[in-house]
Amino acid sequence: MIKVLFVCLGNICRSPLAEALFKHKIKLESLSHRFEVDSCGTGDYHIGSQPDHRTIKVAHQNGVEIFHACRQLKGDDLDYFDYIVAMDKSNHSDILQWSTQKIHEEKVLLMRNFDIMQTGTEVPDPYHGGDREFQEVYSILDRCLNGFISHVKLKHSL
Repeated sequence: MIKVLFVCLGNICRSPLAEALFKHKIKLESLSHRFEVDSCGTGDYHIGSQPDHRTIKVAHQNGVEIFHACRQLKGDDLDYFDYIVAMDKSNHSDILQWSTQKIHEEKVLLMRNFDIMQTGTEVPDPYHGGDREFQEVYSILDRCLNGFISHVKLKHSL
């Protein structure tokens, strides 16, 4: 079982959308049984909440089901998950501050490292934006997840 965790600040916009879209993509490839997928935030602002209504809206508009209760990153996540994918540099740094072992650094990746267009280094936070910003984040995640899935499939011979 390959365990993947997507991380942003509050776990209501980017990371739950990445989680839902990743699950959608691996389901289309009949690989769901090979993965355990979750998302969380480095902050504790929205624990137990549903994703932002605009996140849910953009997911549904793009044919992606989304079911998630927000949670905060915990120390055990660094040992448990095989891949921890951060949405931006700030969260990447925050995740590594939770780390107690050098091996964790290899697991913590930036989402935009898998962007075939290489148009930026971070997935922008759409929280203070509108529908256009949420759709832009969806498009970025769509591209990045294609690259990430290819990386994982190659690494694990799927």
